Amino acid sequence: MDLSRITTDLKQWSKALGFDSIGIAKPELAADEAHLLRWLQDGRHGTMAWMPRHGRKRARPAQLVPGTVRIISVRMNYLPPNLEPTETVLNDSRRAFIARYALGRDYHKLMRRRLQQLADKIQAVAGPFGYRVFVDSGPILEKALGRNAGLGWIGKNTLLLDREVGSYFFLGELLTDLPLPADAPPDDLCGSCRACIDICPTAAITGPQQLDARRCISYLTIEHQGSIPESLRPAIGNRVFGCDDCQMVCPWNRYAKPTDEKDFHPRHGLDHASLVSLFNWSEAEFLNKTEGSAIRRLGHERWLRNLAVALGNGPADSEAIDALQQRLDHPSELVREHVRWALERLLAVSPSQELAD
Repeated sequence: MDLSRITTDLKQWSKALGFDSIGIAKPELAADEAHLLRWLQDGRHGTMAWMPRHGRKRARPAQLVPGTVRIISVRMNYLPPNLEPTETVLNDSRRAFIARYALGRDYHKLMRRRLQQLADKIQAVAGPFGYRVFVDSGPILEKALGRNAGLGWIGKNTLLLDREVGSYFFLGELLTDLPLPADAPPDDLCGSCRACIDICPTAAITGPQQLDARRCISYLTIEHQGSIPESLRPAIGNRVFGCDDCQMVCPWNRYAKPTDEKDFHPRHGLDHASLVSLFNWSEAEFLNKTEGSAIRRLGHERWLRNLAVALGNGPADSEAIDALQQRLDHPSELVREHVRWALERLLAVSPSQELAD
């Protein structure tokens, strides 16, 4: 078996499958394991109970998939073309900001299918071999593995950064027992820049490569199941699904390349939607318009929770107040709590309308 030839072919095959970059990593994650354990010990994972569930195995691929000696890591750009600047949406408090990665179809199935096709191509040349496909689907440290594979360095915002394309990309992996020639990690090029730390609306980035998920807007609006802490709600602004602020200000994202993958282009006008229009979706509309989207994992209840917070941070106009009033008797206590909070804020500014009983 010519492993060097397979490695060369991998680059051609991955490009044909729509991957923007590929690298090969050794599973050497001792420092990352120590970082993870400290993070978990400090409780910075919040309510994400699955994070500590696998313990050290998350940093030990060979324990997760026995026989693993290399990780093939791939990258796929997701930034849709012709988008308005993130700042434009964030500065319009009547509009909903949705993280750029979630405007189109969910990436998991697409990347998993193409990684399987990549594995099939390897098998056609190398014969049967051991492997397992991962696309954000198992307990592995994908950013650390991407770094080891030469796809970027881990920036101060904890995201993987590449000097040529920035950070707007998805990652996927093939854990394999083929001892392919490994790539080398790149240099850390963040230097003295701390733009991502300074911009974070909730001060969730507490230092270089130090993220407190409990304060992170992406965690609060996506992963967190319960009530959003009142002290953090005003800082969320109009962000209803995720947050891209630390990517928006990163100097390396000046080089971000728009994706050619049509599945990642915006659907249902989510890149221009108003808060009120989304808040007025019935559950049936929500399920229909988020089919195949990462947003659907929220469920209608948390979708309304997030939108209520955003409406409460917006202008106290009659349209917003009327929409919130219509949800005061929602069956979910979680929704009712956030709706009442939003109404109290808006009516404090516009007291001519009364809070319904």
